[in-house]
Amino acid sequence: HSLEAVGVRRILFATFEMAATTKPFRIGDVIPNFTAQATNVPNNTLNFYDYLGNNWGIIFSHPADYTPVCTTELGTVSRLLPEFEKRGVKVAGLSVDPLDKHEGWVKDINEVNQTTLTYPLIADHDRKIATLFNMLDQTELETQTGLPLTVRSVFIIDPNHKLRLLLTYPASCGRNFDEILRVVDSLQLTDKNKVVTPANWKVGDDVIISPAVSNDDASKLFGDFQTVKPYLRTVKAANVKSQ
Repeated sequence: HSLEAVGVRRILFATFEMAATTKPFRIGDVIPNFTAQATNVPNNTLNFYDYLGNNWGIIFSHPADYTPVCTTELGTVSRLLPEFEKRGVKVAGLSVDPLDKHEGWVKDINEVNQTTLTYPLIADHDRKIATLFNMLDQTELETQTGLPLTVRSVFIIDPNHKLRLLLTYPASCGRNFDEILRVVDSLQLTDKNKVVTPANWKVGDDVIISPAVSNDDASKLFGDFQTVKPYLRTVKAANVKSQ
């Protein structure tokens, strides 16, 4: 048996053993700190909490380097980076390939998407972080090693390190990052105000007054509002001021 095959078996055993004892994160859970190899960070070492600081964070995982859908996704996030920064969001990508492979792939991402990727791309070769975050897809295996690949997961994490959103896409479907920005806008608005956002809401649209707010308090907070049903009251965006 080659040393490489022995190494693969060890990773596979450790991955399944850890997966069996790791509970999937749920909304509201505190995401633990971790360190990992990554591009675009000092000494190629990322400490997750240090990287986030007091910002919001997004981790998004990818099945593998040098794959077509992932190439478009990472480039899209790079082009949208000013929008994430405007909202106080730090982003990081992740796949199970090693650091040197990431660095080569980034050149393709930049060329294809006419961008310069500056955010970290985590190299989770031993799958520790992917297992911790329950990102592994037992139906998508690496051809050469038989090890599971990562699914297209998205984790939105608030400044208190709490998980606020979890999305998982199939490998065949690229993510809609405009939608992820929309969710960030909703979370940041509703954290500061006693409102919730309706289907397909975008910044500037009417919002819904939280059901926990009485009509008297709603009048004090927002002035005029519309009662569609006793449990569904809407208010203009201009009437919503951070509480």
